[in-house]
Amino acid sequence: MLRSWRLAGLALAVGVVLAVVQFVLGNYVPGVILFVLCVAWAASWSPLVFPRSVTAVEARRRAARDGRPVIFWRPGCQYCQRLRMRLGRAGRRAHWVNIWADPAGAAAVRAITGGNETVPTVEVDGAGHVNPDPAWVRERLVGGAAGA
Repeated sequence: MLRSWRLAGLALAVGVVLAVVQFVLGNYVPGVILFVLCVAWAASWSPLVFPRSVTAVEARRRAARDGRPVIFWRPGCQYCQRLRMRLGRAGRRAHWVNIWADPAGAAAVRAITGGNETVPTVEVDGAGHVNPDPAWVRERLVGGAAGA
């Protein structure tokens, strides 16, 4: 988790420096644009855009109880970001595991994917699905037992 915050902080610091340099040179519009781009870059690395992560052990325990999917992700992953944004509010129902913060989560992903850490990896009813279509995941969150 600390690595995620450091990368987000670095992106934000780069944005501030670039914006200040542009402002000193009198280039206000490029300065603002660079700052906004770096803030967006920082947001993509920040764990704040995702629901609170739990450990893989806890996520699987909860999923066994309520039938909701377990989503393994990592900060900075554009595909994880896409999945999170496309799920919208329904995404809060899933059990999210940050594989950079949980070694057991990273190991679970490697077991599902055959040795690599490809995310997002979604586990539903014990079966793993690598980078599934967001509509498919939303169906599992909203319908059936997952909607309870």
